[in-house]
Amino acid sequence: MLFILFAGFAATASAHIASWNKGMYCKGGNETGIDNQNTNLAVDPLYDLEYEQWWQQRVRGCHLMPPPDGEFLELPAGKAFKTELANNRAFTTLSYDGELVSQWQDGKERNMPWRGVGNPPDCLMSNPDGAGGELHARSLETVGGTAWAISYESDIDLVNMTNLVVFSIHYFSPFFRETWYDVPADLPPCPEEGCYCAWLWIPDGCGQPNMYMQNHRCKVTGSTSTRRLGTPKPPVYCEDDLSKCTKGPKQMMAWNQASGNNVAAPNGKTPTYNQRMGFLPGAQNDIFVD
Repeated sequence: MLFILFAGFAATASAHIASWNKGMYCKGGNETGIDNQNTNLAVDPLYDLEYEQWWQQRVRGCHLMPPPDGEFLELPAGKAFKTELANNRAFTTLSYDGELVSQWQDGKERNMPWRGVGNPPDCLMSNPDGAGGELHARSLETVGGTAWAISYESDIDLVNMTNLVVFSIHYFSPFFRETWYDVPADLPPCPEEGCYCAWLWIPDGCGQPNMYMQNHRCKVTGSTSTRRLGTPKPPVYCEDDLSKCTKGPKQMMAWNQASGNNVAAPNGKTPTYNQRMGFLPGAQNDIFVD
């Protein structure tokens, strides 16, 4: 059974990364009425596109493919939530009863440390098995970091850069399939229809200089907070001078697109979701209005 399934993924497994969860858009692809368990549409990167194309993965119609009514990605206030970072839905517990999952993003088995060959190591795609190119990395320490952002607009068409706030950061991701993100304890409840959340990533080299933005319908659980999120500002490159870092709530980063970019970095550097752009690891507790 497993051999037959793996054989069918030869053409689709070499892709990039998405966060696979309940509440995600394009979970089954973008064909109405079809739930494709072997889809990698949501993992495709965004590069050199106009704002109207890259925003919310509109270039591939994902904004038109919401999760089923009543399905949400749940964010437990003051705790952490688990996601599955993989290059195909097939390699997550959302497909085939989890028969193809492993510790890794591609369903394979390997041991740590997993590093590119050479000294210093090359990109992971240069490994003897040719795997790892979707991670855009040389090792765990070079994957750049990923983020989650939230907007309290229930209508996806009302979400924009000024109401979408980064609330959680995970350094050294994506790398493993199971990844946990911390939620601020003061994150307030969402409207009954839910909030909009986006999973975000900008790889640090090793391939095309692209970015990722992935749509979800989410809700905050276990919260009675009445605090409000501040208006986010664009992050600023501040690796060499922490006094330049943007303080307080921050926008997602738009980079290397034909239009709509809001961040820049010195030549040879990439804006990543870590201290390089002023993001501390874990829950972003500085996003609230006093």
